[in-house]
Amino acid sequence: MSGRKPTVALDTGASDSPPTSDREFVHTCWIDAPRDRVFAALADRDQVARWWGPDGFTNTFRRFDFRPGGRWSLVMHGPDGTDYPNEWVVCEIDGQDRVLLEHLSDDHHFLLTITFETDGDGTRVGWRQVFDTAAEKERIASVVVEANEQNLRRLERVVLNH
Repeated sequence: MSGRKPTVALDTGASDSPPTSDREFVHTCWIDAPRDRVFAALADRDQVARWWGPDGFTNTFRRFDFRPGGRWSLVMHGPDGTDYPNEWVVCEIDGQDRVLLEHLSDDHHFLLTITFETDGDGTRVGWRQVFDTAAEKERIASVVVEANEQNLRRLERVVLNH
């Protein structure tokens, strides 16, 4: 999968883009911290290792190249001792506003868009996963919804305790 290009079309609102609502998960959270500090928690390997994944998971990075075209290679260690190898490509970084990551997996391929928006004294973080098909999304929905919420809560804890 190393040469794979993003294959998921995102719903940009343009008339020629297929809608994605049947194959996406969308979450948001508000963090009581400035956008640059919240963004730094995604751009810094040590911080990402502390919050990436659901509750109880830890991470070991083999590679962390946070730039467009860069790659992440990590193992997520589940609380039950199961290891989950992960490969990611950083597709786009739009300042401190938006990051587009591609999760490379034969099991569940998706694009993840993370947005950062100043909201009052804090930052609203958007988390949008778009899967290749609605069936792929539905197959893992029972796990992903709560896992994404836990992931965002972990991000908040890292940012506030930094």
